[in-house]
Amino acid sequence: MGRPDGFKKWHRALPSARPASERIGDFKEFIEPFSPEQARKQGGRCMDCGVPFCVQGCPLGNRIPDWNDLVYRDQFEAAWRALDSTNNFPEFTGRLCPAPCEAACVLNINQDAVTIELIEKEIAERAFAEGWVRPRPPRVRTGRSVAIVGSGPAGLAAAAQLNHAGHHVTVFERQPKVGGLLRYGIPDFKMEKHIIDRRLAILQAEGVVFETSVSIGKDRTWSSLVESFDAVVVAIGAERPRDLDVPGRDLDGICFAMDYLRAQNRRVSGEASRPREASESERSAEGLNVVILGGGDTGSDCLGTALRQGATQVTQLELLPAPPPERSDQDLWPAWPAIFRTSSSQREGGERLFALQTTRLHGEGGRIRALEAQRIAVEPSQGGRPQLVAVDEEPVVLPCDLLILAMGFTQPVAESLERELGVERTPRGAIAVGPDFRTSVPGVYAAGDAQRGASLIVWAISDGREAARQVDADLRGGRSVLPTRGRDQGWRG
Repeated sequence: MGRPDGFKKWHRALPSARPASERIGDFKEFIEPFSPEQARKQGGRCMDCGVPFCVQGCPLGNRIPDWNDLVYRDQFEAAWRALDSTNNFPEFTGRLCPAPCEAACVLNINQDAVTIELIEKEIAERAFAEGWVRPRPPRVRTGRSVAIVGSGPAGLAAAAQLNHAGHHVTVFERQPKVGGLLRYGIPDFKMEKHIIDRRLAILQAEGVVFETSVSIGKDRTWSSLVESFDAVVVAIGAERPRDLDVPGRDLDGICFAMDYLRAQNRRVSGEASRPREASESERSAEGLNVVILGGGDTGSDCLGTALRQGATQVTQLELLPAPPPERSDQDLWPAWPAIFRTSSSQREGGERLFALQTTRLHGEGGRIRALEAQRIAVEPSQGGRPQLVAVDEEPVVLPCDLLILAMGFTQPVAESLERELGVERTPRGAIAVGPDFRTSVPGVYAAGDAQRGASLIVWAISDGREAARQVDADLRGGRSVLPTRGRDQGWRG
């Protein structure tokens, strides 16, 4: 796999990036491409480890050592075929995935992991540039039809696979444009939207039909979909945000992270805001003291966006203490490590504060002006589970003209689905499915965050593919023609 001693000959390297002082002046992507020789060397670091734990770490089961080896040998077209066989959208994951495969890389035990994610991106970009990514309409149509509700990564992956299987696929999206959170939740500086559009052009040329500005449960009933299609796949995500219950929550100047990001993405694309969605998120952060509650990827995206809008100061607050810089003795490889990370947006500016619990919001004239928080510590309880305990110190008060709530998501917005069809939900509010992605209603399936809860893009694509395989098998009355996960094929490298 690659060069046998490549991991000793070459160090891990990342592509260069435009300086932070320059890139915060626009919303364009800032990661520069690898040169072919740089990609070759990084692919050559993939060692002959015997058991490729990276494959097990990838929800898609991507055959990572295969395409690393092919990149090292300068066989990019063959590398593309290997990558395309397990991942419908490597141009998305190569930009947005947190790379659990790299955490599971054998080199990551005591050295720096192979640069898997960015090699994946380089393969995909080379494939588009060389014209290797072409429409592949199915040769035979089955005559069966499938409706997919939601056009995020899970819905698009299910659509692509079911269309390849020969079914007639229609994707319904409530927003004016296709892409779900890929388009409206991911800032352009992480993925410009023409990357989505070129993939949608391929899917449309292959026969997938997209209907936008259609809210199922409002503009069209779920019951009508069940009556009109042979199967329905629910891929609506888990968009209900976690709220903040403290005095002062009713002040103006407070918005949810996804509303804030969606508004900016529409500004960048020149798309007008929908009147019913206009809110505090429409305000720019220019000249404001911004506080972001939440230290995850969404909070980081809000940080990068506020800096680009010209905020005076941006502070990102996290409830828990800062994690350690390296794996602890209890946090063992190849599991995803709970370590301190700094995102590209956090390197651009702003301040990060940890172990702070918001207790009160202060306002003036009906608008938020300050946030009050209490320092906390994590201590074991009598039952052995950690608990948050207030530290006996003076509260921390931060100036705040705009408060962005980025504390995660709780469940899908699925009340109409539950009301119309009687689809069962889990105690946490997700759509209940079995291991076959079937819901409690025959012919209705769920994939991605809608049934899993808020998770990674790579899990959404994997779920979309696996749900499509089950739908195909059920429509055929037996075995699916679609492939299993790469890691389920008995592959050992």
